[in-house]
Formats: sequence, C-alpha cells, structure tokens
Amino acid sequence: MGDFNHILEIDENSQIKHFKKGEILQAEGQKNSSVYYVKKGLLRSYTIDNKGKEHIITFASEGWLISNVKLADLDITNKVFIDCIEHSEVIVFDKNHFDLSKLTNLQLEENTRLLERRIAVLERRVIMLMSASAKDRYNKFLKTHPELPNRVPQRMIASYLGITPQSLSTIKGEIARKS
Repeated sequence: MGDFNHILEIDENSQIKHFKKGEILQAEGQKNSSVYYVKKGLLRSYTIDNKGKEHIITFASEGWLISNVKLADLDITNKVFIDCIEHSEVIVFDKNHFDLSKLTNLQLEENTRLLERRIAVLERRVIMLMSASAKDRYNKFLKTHPELPNRVPQRMIASYLGITPQSLSTIKGEIARKS
C-alpha cells in the first residue's frame, strides 16, 4: 500500500492508535461507532456461537477496513468481536466519517473505494460459503489474502472457511502433493 497520510487529511477527527496483539477493539454487547483502517498489522472480526465455537467473519490486514457500525445505528445488540492478531497501527474513524451528507467529493471518492472493496470481498465470501467446495474456498482465500497463511494460525483460517482445522490440513496436503 502507498502513503496513508491522505486518509488523515480527509478526516481531521481520525486518530492513529497502536494496539497490542490480542487486544480487543470491540467486544460483544458493545455499541461501537468506529471504523478501523489498518496501516500496519492484522485485525479480525468474529462471533462466538451458543456452543462457544468461534466463527471468523473477516480479516483486515494493511489497507483494509474493518467495522461493525451499522449495529449501533440499528440499536441491535452487537454479537461481533474485533481484535488484533498482530501488534497493529490503525487509523480509527468515527462512523460519521461515512455520513454521505457531510462528505466532500474527495472524501466520498476515497470512502467509496474502501467500502466497495470490503463489500465485494464479503459478497464473494457469502456466495463461496454457500456454493463452493472447501478446497475452492481455500484457493479463493489464498488469492484474496496471499499474505495471510504465514501470519494467521491454521485454526483461524479454517474458521474463516467454515471447515475444521483437520479438513484444512487435508486440503493443504492435497495441494502440496499436486505441486
């Protein structure tokens, strides 16, 4: 990714914050009105089901946005956690930064680009979870996030793909044998 200073210039209320590995930026039940833009590091959003099983929704590495602000607008209890997988440097925006009626053309352009990228990845992921084989999901994950397999534990990748760590290990073995 390139220079991040332009993002700070278009939102004077944004802040650069540093978070430690394992630090929780948003917890279940918390009404969050922040959007996080990752300058350096790695974040994830996830939920925990009634049986205590973790389900990863998305990863956010350098240049990615992560948030759950619409729940605050809708007055819905938040079930999503956001935490740091690595020590991270993050630009924290207030949700109002994305209020279309208050944005300049430059802000609209930049925000639209970032949000479209996030929405496209989430849409592809939903379609993939509904219709693709586990192997196809893993291959798509590698294309979308080529840097993550060396940064994320296998159990988290399996959670993101909706499969068990054992199934992921089998898929990786099959791919390695074909190479």
